[in-house]
Amino acid sequence: MNALELREVSKTRGVGAHATRALAAVTLEAAAGEVVLLEGPSGSGKTTLLAIAAGLLTADQGEVEVAGAALGRMSAAALRRWRAQHVGFVFQRPRLLEGLNVIENVVLAATLAGTARATATREAARLLEELGIEALAARRPSTLSGGEEQRVSVARSLVHRPALVLADEPTASLDWASGQAVASHLQRLARERGAAVVLSTHDLRLEPYADRRVRLVDGSIR
Repeated sequence: MNALELREVSKTRGVGAHATRALAAVTLEAAAGEVVLLEGPSGSGKTTLLAIAAGLLTADQGEVEVAGAALGRMSAAALRRWRAQHVGFVFQRPRLLEGLNVIENVVLAATLAGTARATATREAARLLEELGIEALAARRPSTLSGGEEQRVSVARSLVHRPALVLADEPTASLDWASGQAVASHLQRLARERGAAVVLSTHDLRLEPYADRRVRLVDGSIR
């Protein structure tokens, strides 16, 4: 079973004279353990596609299934609970909570998914070690480098063992060495944990980390 299935998904942003077609009948699949690189220039619809796959936006037309669940059939409350359990999201800017230290930021994602705190803490510590940042566990986000922050974001996206990990240009604000490290860790850990990964980028240097490339231009797959 595919972890992600988008079938003929369309989305228009804005209304009237300001309306633009963000996605036009997009069909995309991603299997468990597969890393799909979603390429395309800025404004091509990559962020909209990821937001719809995560259930953060609703498609105007088409069907979205993640881990066998049809997102369009869920209530808003059910979708929020389901997303916390089954989707991990790595944002371009990590959005860590400054009031929490590194390990607390990671633990929070697992507890929101319903994991017991003791289990979440063990899993978070294991991930920080696998990512080589266990020494940062007690640090606040403001004391971290960009690459360190993004690795914490990767740990946060994987701690609850989601079926689907979505990464929205996670290396765009990093230097190349840090970007490579983040992409490599995301690829390895997601495969080990059996998650499908869809990673959006306009940086073609990330191609070696993907099993398959999909190009999105003007809201359509080319």
